[in-house]
Amino acid sequence: MFNVGDKIVYPMHGAGTIDAIENKNILGEEQSYYVIKMPGEVKVMVPTEKAEQIGVRSVINKEEASKVIAVLEHNETEMSQNWNKRYRDNMDKMKSGDVYEVADVVRNLAFKQKEKGSLSTGEKKMFSNAKQILISELVLAEHASAEEVEQLIDNKINVSFDEYKLPHEETNLNNNVVNAPRLVTIVNIMAILTEVLFNVIFCKISILLCKLNCIEGFNYFMSNNINI
Repeated sequence: MFNVGDKIVYPMHGAGTIDAIENKNILGEEQSYYVIKMPGEVKVMVPTEKAEQIGVRSVINKEEASKVIAVLEHNETEMSQNWNKRYRDNMDKMKSGDVYEVADVVRNLAFKQKEKGSLSTGEKKMFSNAKQILISELVLAEHASAEEVEQLIDNKINVSFDEYKLPHEETNLNNNVVNAPRLVTIVNIMAILTEVLFNVIFCKISILLCKLNCIEGFNYFMSNNINI
């Protein structure tokens, strides 16, 4: 049983504060209802007798909030490639009311949006709803503003996406290893070309020296009037 002023979570709607407990006669049946004040000044009513069955629970504390935020720092969990199954799986996680599962949906869909550039209309709406549900609970747990919490969520996801999804220097090192044989081949070819060039230059110098020697000998014979 919850009391007025308690901070609770209503699955698929988010976190709010019990504003009142009222008896209402709806369709001829009088019941006691929690009147929950949700973000945006929205109020919803939940039958007190069915609250536990629906999955209404207390908001997590600050220590648990840190663990939830840590979920956003991990790599994405495996999701079905089939759109319908993936959508149903994510919807089940959100309906559970488990904040860790909601955080998992937020991170996974954020990763997919970054990888694909956009989400389908259905998943885009689901991503927005899951993110707002997560924000609403962390706002109450962290005693922070919605803007601060959203910025924190975005920053954590950006860092984890960069860590797990973007190429790193290790990838470049692997590429260098793969290209090593090609590099060795190029070096060998350069060595051969250098040797050939050296031999050509050496031959030309030798020919030039021979010509110089011939000219010098001819001049010697001419200067001494030596008949050949």
